[in-house]
Amino acid sequence: MKYNFDQPIERMNTNCSKWDGADAFFGPEAKEALPMWVADMDFAAPQKVIDALKARVEHGVFGYPTMPPASYYAAVIGWMDKHYNWPVKREWLVYTPGVVAALNYLVQVFTQEGEAVAIQTPVYYPFTSSIVNNNRQVVINPLKLLDSRYIMDYDDLDKKLADKNVKMLFLCNPHNPVGRVWTRDELTKLGEICLKHNVLVVSDEIHGDLTFKGYQTTAYAGISEELAQNAIVCTAPSKTFNLAGLQTSNMIIPNAELRQRICDYLQKIHVVKPNVFGLLATEVAYSCGEEWLDKVKDYLQGNLEYLTWFITDRIPGINVIQPEGTFLVWLDCRELAMDIQALKRFMLLEARVAMDDGYIFGQGGDGFTRINIACSRATLREGLTRIENAVNRRKK
Repeated sequence: MKYNFDQPIERMNTNCSKWDGADAFFGPEAKEALPMWVADMDFAAPQKVIDALKARVEHGVFGYPTMPPASYYAAVIGWMDKHYNWPVKREWLVYTPGVVAALNYLVQVFTQEGEAVAIQTPVYYPFTSSIVNNNRQVVINPLKLLDSRYIMDYDDLDKKLADKNVKMLFLCNPHNPVGRVWTRDELTKLGEICLKHNVLVVSDEIHGDLTFKGYQTTAYAGISEELAQNAIVCTAPSKTFNLAGLQTSNMIIPNAELRQRICDYLQKIHVVKPNVFGLLATEVAYSCGEEWLDKVKDYLQGNLEYLTWFITDRIPGINVIQPEGTFLVWLDCRELAMDIQALKRFMLLEARVAMDDGYIFGQGGDGFTRINIACSRATLREGLTRIENAVNRRKK
């Protein structure tokens, strides 16, 4: 099948956060800005997913669904086995209406108010809100930037987790926003420290399928039985196949005791039946979407190479932190010598590009910004040209 990701799709007036909601997030000034922020794609989902949803709509009855059918579990399990060499068992899978919702549920079940959850900043900002909004404490194990590449600080992690108040660690694998695809050795070392201090690892692997050439995501709980028994992995087809609005995700929990505790909680708050369209889209995407994903990854690779060339050649003062995974690129703007508010105003008002400001990702994010390259090449070119022109005007 042929795919044309260069073909723009009009997203305005579709109740779309990225295009219709920018002014609510950034302010009215964002109406003039090109949206390159929210982590979804400007590409249509796989055609087989669209066709399946159309057929389901034609049925015309959208009553309460049952629990996921066997074919749903088979699709998820088959995907994990093929792409991660991880033989997931059916009983390990627990439905949730999105990974961020799952993070909140897990904090509520496995920690008490006043206890702490560790994060590795700069990191996806709902990690922090999932902790703070539930009256837990945040413990920061900041990543280290060495030679334009982020690494984990294991000595600091060991010291921080020695505090008996830390009960859980949120792992971002691959890491959003810095783009690292953590290696098996890196994850194993982190896991050993967490086991040493009896800290539960919650691994957000929502971007796991989206890696660039030469990189492969390692499923954290697939490394060893010992790590698996102290881990909960959160996955979803939402980033992979651009299905975020269907709000369907899974927790993979090998440990029966942990699984029972979270299942009891989900029953208590009645998070038990999935969205009928999300259920179908997930099954079809995992069963039939691989060719589409391969083409998307090729296109994203081209976008990354274009962005890298453009910024390196034409925008002095901005440096690209090369991502190994995700469709998000972390830009180092510190040479522009602006404080966080000045950089925010510059990008939004002078460049007229709406990107996620680095400081919202926590410690280590000041002076950076995050750009979403899951868009047409023309949109990417327009956004980069706007930034280039704004930087040149500043120089004059």
